[in-house]
Amino acid sequence: MAAEEIWTIKAALDFSVGFLSKYGDEHPRLSSEWLLADATGLSRVEVYTNFDKPLSSEEKAQLREGLKRRVQGEPLQYVSGETAFRHIIVKAEPGVLIPRPETEMLVEYALEELKEYSNGAQELLALEVGVGSGCISCSLADELDNVKIIATDISPEAIALASRNRDALSFEDRIRLVETNMADSVQAELEGALDLLISNPPYIPSQYMKALPKEVSLFEPHLALDGGPDGLDIFRELKELGLKLLKPGGIFACELHEEKLEAAKELIDSQYNEVKILEDLVGRPRFIFARRP
Repeated sequence: MAAEEIWTIKAALDFSVGFLSKYGDEHPRLSSEWLLADATGLSRVEVYTNFDKPLSSEEKAQLREGLKRRVQGEPLQYVSGETAFRHIIVKAEPGVLIPRPETEMLVEYALEELKEYSNGAQELLALEVGVGSGCISCSLADELDNVKIIATDISPEAIALASRNRDALSFEDRIRLVETNMADSVQAELEGALDLLISNPPYIPSQYMKALPKEVSLFEPHLALDGGPDGLDIFRELKELGLKLLKPGGIFACELHEEKLEAAKELIDSQYNEVKILEDLVGRPRFIFARRP
């Protein structure tokens, strides 16, 4: 792509698709659309309605840099700096786990449970442990007007990114972010007060970490992935936290590794009511929901 050459959006898109295909990108057109949209400031739809628009030298440079990072294996979400999650767009950046489509169903099920549970309540209080990018908390606030959320994370990078995503969506008055381990610094004030405890914790069994795709293992934070020998280290802490912080009948919701749901259910069957395993978008067991007695 010569610096002095005039490139239209269509020419840039065609070049990018071919380039990424050559280097083995699994979804070269989708990746090209995101990178081109990021470089030009257009939406992916607008990319297709502005085929004749020439790229500026700055836009070409940004596209070239994005393509270079992508062929080196860097996740597309980090390269473009954002990703879609349910009905919102959130910023994504290295050091913080990238939101997954599977987690959208965690929010979906939580919303269904909250609507059944609330019974016309004026205000609901939720705690998210391990907020990451803020995608779960921001989606709950976006889709349920009467919920307020306290969201915690041990990672300062996660809290900083979640803050930017919260502020960009104007949820400053409904989402409070706290840098702490689990819920240590807010536990006393929340005892018996929660309607929902929700988490997508680190849940990959340690022995599976080496088998992760390089796009994940080389770029995403292991702190947000490794769930200990059986993948349930954080889950064990969460279930005890739920017993202390949830109201009677309050909802416990957690995403886990598909092979560990039955073991997780055995751990909480005697402590919680209405324990159930729910499936993700492709029918794999992925979530555990329960009610505090």
